[in-house]
Amino acid sequence: MRVVAYVRVSTREQAEDGHGLDAQRAEITRTAEARGWSIVAWGCDAGVSGAHLDGRDGWSRAIELVESGQADGIVATKIDRVSRSVADFAALVSRAKEHRWNLVVLDIGLDLSTPTGEFVATIMCAAAQLERRMVGQRTKDGLAAAKAKGVRLGRPVVITDDVARRVAELRATGATLAEIADQLTDDGVPTAGGGDRWWPSTVRGVLARSA
Repeated sequence: MRVVAYVRVSTREQAEDGHGLDAQRAEITRTAEARGWSIVAWGCDAGVSGAHLDGRDGWSRAIELVESGQADGIVATKIDRVSRSVADFAALVSRAKEHRWNLVVLDIGLDLSTPTGEFVATIMCAAAQLERRMVGQRTKDGLAAAKAKGVRLGRPVVITDDVARRVAELRATGATLAEIADQLTDDGVPTAGGGDRWWPSTVRGVLARSA
């Protein structure tokens, strides 16, 4: 398998341990040699947060290589090297499956080419689905409580920080406005006006307000 090896440290981690990148490179190299993988490129983001997938040149390059067919998969040592967001990571797993490239994360045993790796991915996606539904339920509960107090909800925007953050994270993974709208609708997340149907224009509005 041809792989892109991905390594990352945040600014704080760089300050605390200057050998963080070297340790990651060494672990990936050892694993590649043991499994017979060919490392065709290295993606590196030094001093970059793992909160989101966007704004990372090394990660963008890795995605470009696998989705253009120049590599078969991306390998990282730990899940938090890729993303600290469960929802973000679950969306990435779905993207890898859709575009038929492999994703390997050594610390959690994730390898989409193996049955065990598929099981790990399923558990993670289920956790992300639970998180999304809980966000939707909290939003519904908040709206119900506001209505019970006589608060007029009408047209004013009532989008929670959780929902706005989730929209931004989905967009960062490359999801289209329509895909985000469909996912929010399927998960029962209320719109700003308390409706049950999201549209691409609604999602665009949330992103614009969060910018």
